[in-house]
Amino acid sequence: MRQVVLDTETTGLEPNDGHRVIEIGCVEVISRRITGNNLHLYLNPEREIDEGALAVHGISTEFLADKPTFDKVVDQFLAFVDGAELVIHNAPFDVGFLNHELKRLGTSFGTIEQRCGVLDTLVMARQKHPGQKNNLDALCRRYDVENGHRELHGALLDAEILADVYLAMTGGQTRLSLGGSDASDQGGAAVAEAIRRLDAGRTALKVVRASEAEVSRHKDKMSAIGSSNGEPTLWEKMERGELH
Repeated sequence: MRQVVLDTETTGLEPNDGHRVIEIGCVEVISRRITGNNLHLYLNPEREIDEGALAVHGISTEFLADKPTFDKVVDQFLAFVDGAELVIHNAPFDVGFLNHELKRLGTSFGTIEQRCGVLDTLVMARQKHPGQKNNLDALCRRYDVENGHRELHGALLDAEILADVYLAMTGGQTRLSLGGSDASDQGGAAVAEAIRRLDAGRTALKVVRASEAEVSRHKDKMSAIGSSNGEPTLWEKMERGELH
């Protein structure tokens, strides 16, 4: 399955007040592998940026002055996302802005929902972790995803971080492949970098063996589980030599 992890930055909070998209970041994920095929666009919004938004992303009106307007890149953007499942944190915000941009160009482009599936990771996180903080920073801490380089919001950076969070949150691999290559095409170097070698001269680890009483309780527990299931546990079969 092809997924596109997507994030946007905007001039403000409400498209109905005339606010526009100024940055789009897309990260391609195929069969739960980050491919390294990204799309990153800066856009001239043809309006000023709210001070509150500027404080969040740091993208100035002056920086965007020579960037293309949305109508100049709409075909490139739609070609990248068409048919994919979009993975977005707080999807109504980004989808609402993108639909607003498409609507400004007429009815021929339709809506994002007509072209793509949409998966909202904020909804997913709230279901998995009710009553807890579920913004991107909180999820990075919860799933041990590195985001120390994120001083300001940025669409591509946030999409890359969200891709790692989404794959961790759904129990899967992110960038590393133990087959000798990774999705960012850095080869075996990524594997070597990911494996922390232990010093050969380190102090030997202390081995704590189970006592006879603990072994006995473990056997009783396995027998109870086996009885409730109507067959011996795998542990019992292994001890009997029935597994090879």
